[in-house]
Amino acid sequence: MTGYYDLILGLIPLALVGVTGALSAAGLALTTAIPLGATVSVFLIGHALFVNGPVDDVPAAQSPPVNSAD
Repeated sequence: MTGYYDLILGLIPLALVGVTGALSAAGLALTTAIPLGATVSVFLIGHALFVNGPVDDVPAAQSPPVNSAD
């Protein structure tokens, strides 16, 4: 089953090449199109890391209170 992070890993190079190619075909200079395509890829990486970041599904083990009186 394809998950969110699998899609992101596929979209990063696709966005870089696709956006760069589309902007270059639209008439922008290659020195302008490449940074704009890279910016889209960076936004995808940022979304995957900070907006929808990976989390552990396993809850942390509970430890006894530090100042417990026995």
